[in-house]
Amino acid sequence: MRIKDLLKLDAIELGVKVADKAAAIDKLVALQDKAGNLTDIDGYKAAILKRESESTTAIGEGLAVPHAKTAAAKKAGLAAMTVPDGVDYDAPDGKASDLLFMIAAPEGAGDEHLEILSRLMVMLMDPDFSAKLRAAKTPKEFLNIINKQEALKYPEEAEEEAPAEEAPEKKAPAKKAPAKKAPAKKAAAAAAAAAPAAAAAAAATGYKLLAVTACPTGIAHTYMAAEALEQAGKKLGLPLKAETNGSGGAKNVLTAEEIAAADGIIIAADKNVDMARFDGKPVVKVPVSDGINKPEELIQRIVDGKAAIYHAEGGAAAAASADLGGESTWHKVYKHLMNGVSHMLPFVVGGGILIAIAFLIDTIAGVDASQVMGDFGTVTPAAAWFKTIGGAAFDFMLPILAGFIAMSIADRPGLAVGMVGGYLAKVGATWAAPGGQDVSAGFLGALLAGFLAGYIVKWLQKITEKLPKSLDGIRPMLIYPLCGIALIAVVMCTVDPVMIWLNTGIAKALTALYSKNLTVLLGLLLGLMMATDMGGPINKAAYLFGTGMLATAQTVSDPATQQACYIMMACVMIGGMVPPIAIALACQLFPQKFTAAERATAPTNYVMGLSFITEGAIPFAAADPGRVIPSMMVGSGIAGALCALFGCTLMAPHGGIFVFATVGRWYLYLLALAVGAIAGMFMLALLKKDVMTKEEVAAEKAALKAKK
Repeated sequence: MRIKDLLKLDAIELGVKVADKAAAIDKLVALQDKAGNLTDIDGYKAAILKRESESTTAIGEGLAVPHAKTAAAKKAGLAAMTVPDGVDYDAPDGKASDLLFMIAAPEGAGDEHLEILSRLMVMLMDPDFSAKLRAAKTPKEFLNIINKQEALKYPEEAEEEAPAEEAPEKKAPAKKAPAKKAPAKKAAAAAAAAAPAAAAAAAATGYKLLAVTACPTGIAHTYMAAEALEQAGKKLGLPLKAETNGSGGAKNVLTAEEIAAADGIIIAADKNVDMARFDGKPVVKVPVSDGINKPEELIQRIVDGKAAIYHAEGGAAAAASADLGGESTWHKVYKHLMNGVSHMLPFVVGGGILIAIAFLIDTIAGVDASQVMGDFGTVTPAAAWFKTIGGAAFDFMLPILAGFIAMSIADRPGLAVGMVGGYLAKVGATWAAPGGQDVSAGFLGALLAGFLAGYIVKWLQKITEKLPKSLDGIRPMLIYPLCGIALIAVVMCTVDPVMIWLNTGIAKALTALYSKNLTVLLGLLLGLMMATDMGGPINKAAYLFGTGMLATAQTVSDPATQQACYIMMACVMIGGMVPPIAIALACQLFPQKFTAAERATAPTNYVMGLSFITEGAIPFAAADPGRVIPSMMVGSGIAGALCALFGCTLMAPHGGIFVFATVGRWYLYLLALAVGAIAGMFMLALLKKDVMTKEEVAAEKAALKAKK
């Protein structure tokens, strides 16, 4: 297979004028469709836009290579166009793009077409070749330039292909075949003669520099970065070998001998690569675009000794310098946080739905929630089974959150320390002071535990660096877990008493407000508290106050006092129902504010919100606390105040819509719930920034519609 098999004349257009990046994409997608490469135009465009949302596919120096691997592509194919006036394609060098190729790669196909596409990417790194393409007058000339360059760079394939192409010609090809072979051999000989002295040095002493390149799609930037780095190495007289982690897997893989002999390694990647093998070597880690646009600068950093030494004891990754990855501090924190949230999410979703099923079963069985109090959802055997399994999933939630935050910071040695810290945040004071109050530190405590655990392990790694080499084996297996778990326990033992003091003060304040019959104000505060940390100490204080009011209602004979107690419980539950519902509404009505993964949780959040499972909002709050928590507090506070104003009552401590038989003035309760959820939704839409353009959202919807 050759590039000409993927790029047809119908898919080439020269001298195009386009207003902007969106128009350029539309034009290239149309060319792909014209060439018969697509089964679903909208789906393919959505995949292209998704790739652009991750990072621009403009290379710089006037080149842009939008690409996508998707089921919407019928077959592998290319589209190309020149734009003499240029188009702003968000190139890293700020220059307009005037030579554009668009790649369509089908899912589930073999890797041969990916190799051919990567070949084109490498060829485009030659400025003379790109200049010839820009100057082409016709599509046929454009394609001929590519064919000649490919034959020059890969002469062995030209030789193999010649007999097959000319076999139908009986005797004539016999004279022509040598003519094709001769130039190929000549070109190969010339290339060998022109090889730099650095290549010979590499054969004798090994590569001085190594690199690994990778991008999310693994089609274009991966190979262009590898070529740019290798060419820069030749230019500087420093032999360099680049491993490419593309769609077809790792190619040109670095060997242990090469790594041991190398002076340094450049990681130009936008996705995770195997780093443990580079333990003890100088490493420069940058985005893949830097590998394309700044290859000489990256090499010079290693030559000048400015690369940090990478450590990977037992799989841990601890840089000796803060500037190993070239990332901002906030981006690092966010990356660690999202690693914990993404691993926690399945436990929230699965456990929440199972608990909701338990409530439904007890409701269908005719269980009176007001009589069984906290046992609702466990009365019938079937309900108890679902509630137990769902509760088990919830029990893992906080340890998983903290554990994977710590693992993101300190790799595998951080996992155990973080999970223990998360578990201690979950059980709260009961472990630190047996017989004391059962107060959890909640998800905010688990967040803190995760970050503390990760940096505790990194600190342990640093202070044990100078131990004898003979002890390297016991550092990850003994020193890190033993000392790390002990230290995180000490820290959490300090945190939990603070939480107890905080909750005690809050409970006393709530009781004082209740005693003065300030029910609307109290409803507002209870709603705010339920949405503040969603299962944490503040939320727990409000919930315990509500259930305490239910217990009080059973001991007093005054109907007015009983009514007030039931109103407080209603305010507590509605405050906990609003956050997941508000988030689900925002995901569906303001999709540009959320990622595809976040929007996919909308149906689940409706179920959890209606079931009084506030934890459905935790992943959103953990990922963006500064915007999500205030928005949810506004919605829940409004719902709680309206609930108290309307005099809605609740005689069950849990269950959401499944205990509405115990709700007084249920129609007004639903109204308060709707108003609070809508208020929270609009507040969230106002505060959150867009993560997608409206065009990208529309294209994504069109793709989903086409699939259905």
